Amino acid sequence: MEEFSIFNIFTLLGGLAFFLYGMNVMSTGLEKLTGGKLEVALKKMTENKVKAILLGMGVTVAIQSSSAMTVMLVGFVNSGIMTLEQTIGVCFGSNIGTTFTAWILCLDGIKDNGSGGIISFVLKMLKPSSFSPLIALAGVILIMFAKKNKKKDVGRILVGFAVLMTGMTLMSDSVDPLASSPDFQRILTAFHNPILGVAVGTIFTGIIQSSAGSIGILQAFSKTGGLTYGMALPIIMGCNIGTCVTALLATVGVSKDAKRVAWTHIIIKIIGTLVLLPIIMLLQNVIDLGIMKSTVGYVGIAVMHTIFNVATTVMFMPFTKQLVKLSKILVKDGKEEARDPRRTLTGLDDILLKTPAVAVHTCLSASVQMAELTRETIVKALDLLVSYDGDTCDVIIENEDIIDGFEDKINSYLIKIAKSNLTGADSRSVSKMMHCVGNFERISDHAVNLVESAQEMHEKGIMFSDECVNEINVITDAIKENINKAFDSYVNNDLGIAHHVEPLEEVVDNLSTELKNRHIRRLQNDECTVELGYIFQDVLTNLERVSDHCSNIAGCLIETDEKTNLHAYLHDVKENDEEFRKEYREYAEEYFRRLGGASVKA
Repeated sequence: MEEFSIFNIFTLLGGLAFFLYGMNVMSTGLEKLTGGKLEVALKKMTENKVKAILLGMGVTVAIQSSSAMTVMLVGFVNSGIMTLEQTIGVCFGSNIGTTFTAWILCLDGIKDNGSGGIISFVLKMLKPSSFSPLIALAGVILIMFAKKNKKKDVGRILVGFAVLMTGMTLMSDSVDPLASSPDFQRILTAFHNPILGVAVGTIFTGIIQSSAGSIGILQAFSKTGGLTYGMALPIIMGCNIGTCVTALLATVGVSKDAKRVAWTHIIIKIIGTLVLLPIIMLLQNVIDLGIMKSTVGYVGIAVMHTIFNVATTVMFMPFTKQLVKLSKILVKDGKEEARDPRRTLTGLDDILLKTPAVAVHTCLSASVQMAELTRETIVKALDLLVSYDGDTCDVIIENEDIIDGFEDKINSYLIKIAKSNLTGADSRSVSKMMHCVGNFERISDHAVNLVESAQEMHEKGIMFSDECVNEINVITDAIKENINKAFDSYVNNDLGIAHHVEPLEEVVDNLSTELKNRHIRRLQNDECTVELGYIFQDVLTNLERVSDHCSNIAGCLIETDEKTNLHAYLHDVKENDEEFRKEYREYAEEYFRRLGGASVKA
């Protein structure tokens, strides 16, 4: 057998690089293939611990990363989507789900017993060196020739898996010469000290930030025949502690409860190790249990990895409330200013960008928050036209500043999301948000313009006539109805409501034209001052612009989700859609009737 040399180290490091890269490619493909459905399902988590554990397991198996799962939970708690208590069960499930990778890697340890025939063929085909090239070939064919994105994602998953297994094979082959190396055997004797094993497992996993990677290396080293159950188990415990480093790094700049998610994860691993390690030492040194000195293999490591995580779950399940209390002791509450959650944007964390579907969903929640604040602001401004209130003016101006900040934050985050690998549905969501948040912000600008008109009238002590007030009430009621339709269609993602916006927008345009004509007649008859006339014209212009932006919001939803050209759609419905014309006539009759003396525009 060849001697272990520097080239074996090169092969080991290269194998680790392949392994980690393959894991990353595979987990990214899996996450994209699910379209974020599993992750977003976490939002609906209840206090049912069993459901939480099962879902945590499912998501971790799907995305092949417990670290990513914990980072995701940190982001969810920071954004207010989940509470700290809801994440405990998911953490338990994630810890169990991450052991799935170790079982997959057991395929690399399959040995041909030399029996020949069909059994020998099947065993050879189960070895990664045999099936990995075929899986890689299938993956590349899908990536190159498939037309649908989902099939391309499947191809990436296959290629990632093939690269991962190739890396595992390289690592296993590189350590083969160590089996006969006396120096290596002497080094292994140091690992009879369980504390050293825990420390090495923790440090190494913390460096590479992948428990799957460190467990894979441990499985590769088991091929030398020098590792025993008693030596491997403390290292596995250390690997489980080290994987918490990624989640800990993700807590920089997040809320107290979000920090507690990561610390709860660490507490589970550390206390689990502190409880189980003495038992291992007792079995190894006092009772002298034979299996602790037996040579461990691929399957043995996978079994111990699973047992440790299942045991910690069973141990802590009855004490979730105590875990939360302990995390609050470690991360104490600071003095934080009370803030109105409707006027404060949270949750747009860069850590969620690792799971683009979740980032898109979180950004959508933020844009809905912006929409609702905009709706509240513009309605207050419309009411201000006939009932002045100084405090309301201040609130509208403050809201407009907040909405400006919302637009900047959401657009910046959307640009980051757009650089990710998105599904078709997520890509459309990003497109809708980019268009609609701009319209929300411009509606808030018009709200401030209306405030300025109201303030000018108040400061000068002038007011509209009763006839003019009635006209403003009629057109603002029509605009309020259209605001609610447009905003409801966005908030509820309801295309049915979106289709009702344009007929009413046409009525608002005609109402505006009618009011301008009436205003000109009043000026000609000296029934209105020039000064009030200018203000009235400004008010009508802003009202019309608000209605236009409502049309833009609804039109964006229709164009994006129905994959149609908006201009062609509008032309078609106005010319050929009888339902559109019927709805228009109904709105026109209602609002023109309230004006009195005005005919319905055809």
